[in-house]
Amino acid sequence: MVLIMIIIRNSCPELGLLRGRLQETGLLRLNRMTDYAIVVLGALAHRRGEVLATAQLASLTGLAQPTVAKVAKHLQGGDLLTTRRGASGGYVLQGRPEDISLVTIIEVVEGPIAVNGCVDGAQDPCSVANCCFMSNQWNKVNSAIRATLEGITLADLIDPSQLFTAPTLAADTPPSPHRPDAASAGA
Repeated sequence: MVLIMIIIRNSCPELGLLRGRLQETGLLRLNRMTDYAIVVLGALAHRRGEVLATAQLASLTGLAQPTVAKVAKHLQGGDLLTTRRGASGGYVLQGRPEDISLVTIIEVVEGPIAVNGCVDGAQDPCSVANCCFMSNQWNKVNSAIRATLEGITLADLIDPSQLFTAPTLAADTPPSPHRPDAASAGA
């Protein structure tokens, strides 16, 4: 959850002043089952095509086996996992991690992404949306969040180095005294 909030705060300039308030207000908060789903999908992605039983997934992820079974049923219903029956049965990731977006995972577990009841597609639509001047503005915010999450894949989540690249200095740029590595180098 924290990783997702950092991604949104750092990569979604369209949100302007709302960026800093996302974490404070809980405007976008993923439920625990979504966190667990990402962990289970990550374990399956690391095992590349192996069939893993819920007991194996529980052992790999540190989650309780009933929780893994519940999450796996959601993910199977959303066509993110396939099952194999039999003594050596279990779950397999359906598709490549690079092709599974964070939006897909969230919507499989939680339903459509909607920052509030004013956006198009909200499960509990706002009762005054048809006469409210803010509803179109919230659609812009929701679209920006959705676009950011759509650009993040399961592959990105299981390898955070792909999300955050360290800035590089030009060869002729002197180190800044405000950078931590510059301060430690001179000490």
